[in-house]
Amino acid sequence: MDAETEAPDKRRGKHASEEFRALAEGATILRAQVGSGVHGTSIEGSDDRDEMGVCTEPPEYVIGLRKFDQYEYHTAWAREGGLRNRSGPGDLDITVYSLRKYMRLALAGNPSILVPLFAPDSEVVTVTELGAELRAMTPRIVSRQAGHRFAGYLHAQRRGLLSHDGKGRDVTRPELIQRYGWDTKYGGHMVRLGHQGVELLETGRITLPMPEAQRETVRVIRTGLYTMSEALVMAEELEARIRELLETSPLPEHPDSAAADRWLISAYQRAWSGEAS
Repeated sequence: MDAETEAPDKRRGKHASEEFRALAEGATILRAQVGSGVHGTSIEGSDDRDEMGVCTEPPEYVIGLRKFDQYEYHTAWAREGGLRNRSGPGDLDITVYSLRKYMRLALAGNPSILVPLFAPDSEVVTVTELGAELRAMTPRIVSRQAGHRFAGYLHAQRRGLLSHDGKGRDVTRPELIQRYGWDTKYGGHMVRLGHQGVELLETGRITLPMPEAQRETVRVIRTGLYTMSEALVMAEELEARIRELLETSPLPEHPDSAAADRWLISAYQRAWSGEAS
């Protein structure tokens, strides 16, 4: 059975086949920590580790009939219960995107996708020549389009937190609901996103880890020392500031897609010819 007709392995998930694992591991150009550890907002004994990577898939997956968008694996899947398991403290969650998909998402300003571009060297697990070039492309990639995405995500998260009697749209952390009355981790993510959206629009960068005052606020939210109402007020104010900055930010209105396209073509050609890794 070939790659196109092979049924997904339900024990692994549709993005976690051995074929995709080998492809991603053999062609990764950039991989970095992207979760609460890199943001500086983790709570000891409470968080897993999230890593995101980018790979240059072979030509048969770009100009041939095979398809590869991403590889995904969670160590929690190896335990009894498989795909149903939530990641917990000590687990590792990995997502490796094809370079083409990563660039599309980055140009659109997807907040989580941008994190590897700003991760400090100490949090970069893998970087090749092409990976370094990708990070150097950041000024061409980042634009006010990211501000629209940050504002949209922030608004959606505020709505989500208000749903289901304040327990969140998808209650996946019942232990926090029981302890604090609301999903404080979700609330911390929401406020963190707001602060980073403001910084990106003001400066063109995201400081990682977050500035101490901001990360302390997020950690305090996560430990239940702010109420849900207080966190929602913070998020509303940050969203309003982001929307103001959409008019005044020094960032260009749109990313330099033409430059990104030229670099993508060159990157794939050099990767396939062995001229660059």
